[in-house]
Amino acid sequence: MTKQSEQHDGGAQSHPRGTICLLPSLLTTVSLFSGFYGIVSAINGNYFHGAVAIVVSAVFDGLDGRVARLTGTASRFGMEYDSLCDLVAFGVAPAVLAYLWTLREYGRYGWLAAFLYVATTALRLARFNTQDSASASKEFTGLPCPAAACMIATSIFFCLFVEVGSPVKDFGMLILVYALSYLMVSTHRYQSFKHPETTMAKAFHVLVAMVLVIILIATEPQITLFFVLLLYVASGPLTGLFGLLFREKKTVVNSEKLVR
Repeated sequence: MTKQSEQHDGGAQSHPRGTICLLPSLLTTVSLFSGFYGIVSAINGNYFHGAVAIVVSAVFDGLDGRVARLTGTASRFGMEYDSLCDLVAFGVAPAVLAYLWTLREYGRYGWLAAFLYVATTALRLARFNTQDSASASKEFTGLPCPAAACMIATSIFFCLFVEVGSPVKDFGMLILVYALSYLMVSTHRYQSFKHPETTMAKAFHVLVAMVLVIILIATEPQITLFFVLLLYVASGPLTGLFGLLFREKKTVVNSEKLVR
C-alpha cells in the first residue's frame, strides 16, 4: 500500500530502475520483520503478541511510503520489495494467525479459508501494482490488504478483551476471513487518505477531529480499534449501496419528468 503508491504519486520523483533507497527500504524491512514475528508468535500460541505485530507492521508500512514521497526516493525496487513484504506481513501472517487461533477447528475448511485469504491478498497487490496511476491517488479499488490484516488483528484484541466464547469467535473469524477475502478483490471503493485535501480554514477542524479520535482510541484500544477498522471495512460496500440507491432514485425521477 505504500511503496506501490510511490509510483502512482506525481509529487515524488522516481529514481532510476535498480536504485535502492536505504531509508524507505529499511522501514519496509521493519514492517516485514513485524509480520514475520507475528507468524512466530502465532505458532508459539502468543496470539495477542501476533496481532500486535501485525498492527505494528501496518504502521511501518504506512511510514515507508510517506518517507519515500517526502524525500523523493521512490524507486521500482522499492515498489517490488514492498509488495513482497506486504504479502508476508498482510497475507501470510494474518492467515496463519487466524488459522492457529480459531480456523483449525474447522479442519480442511479452516486451512482452505486461510489459503483463500493469502491468495486474494496476492491478487489484490498484483492488481494495485498494475492499475492506472490516476485512479490510485485518492481511492483504492478493493479493500487494502493492511486494513484487512488489521481487521483480523483487532478482532483478536476484541475477542480476548471481552472474552468471547469459542463457538462465537470460531464462526465469526471464519465469516470474517471469507468476507475480507472477497472485499480485497472486489470493486468497492475505499478512501486512501494519502492526500487529504484540506484548506487552511478546514485544517484546524481536521486537527481537532484527529485529536478526538486519538483520545477515543486510547480509552479502550482493544474495543475502539476494532470498531474503527470495522467502520472502514464496511465503508466500501455501504458507499456502493448508497450510490446504487441514489442512481436508482435519480433514474425514477428522470422517468417521471419524461412522462410529464
